[in-house]
Amino acid sequence: MTRQPDGRIVVGVDGSPLSLAAVRWAARLAALTGGPLEAVTVWEFPRLLDEHGLVPPPLDGFGPERHAARILDETLAAALSPTPAVRRHLKAGAPGPALAGAAAGAAVLVLGSHGRAAPPGAALGTVAQYCVHHAACTVVVVR
Repeated sequence: MTRQPDGRIVVGVDGSPLSLAAVRWAARLAALTGGPLEAVTVWEFPRLLDEHGLVPPPLDGFGPERHAARILDETLAAALSPTPAVRRHLKAGAPGPALAGAAAGAAVLVLGSHGRAAPPGAALGTVAQYCVHHAACTVVVVR
């Protein structure tokens, strides 16, 4: 049995200019449909290697999660004025699977076509490409 979408509009946020455009697009869609808007930023633990192999980072006041929270807050503040009610989520893990998972059951997942690390001229970045192929909901790619 296929699950019906719950009406959520989920938007991936990485702080890039296309992420700002995706947030604006998602906010307009949420306003039109009345669906709740959820903004998701994904962060990964850095892979640290030394002569002994993998070295886990210290977890007290760990930086990448705080940095991701700052990116999420700054992007939402820059993209939306006044800021509507937005559920904010930070997810740890690989961006593509984390975003596709966050959008499970949602009506729409909105993404910028590529983030900061896309090769020049790429139509889709790796995260957008992953989500287009693996997300279980409609995916809107903003260029």
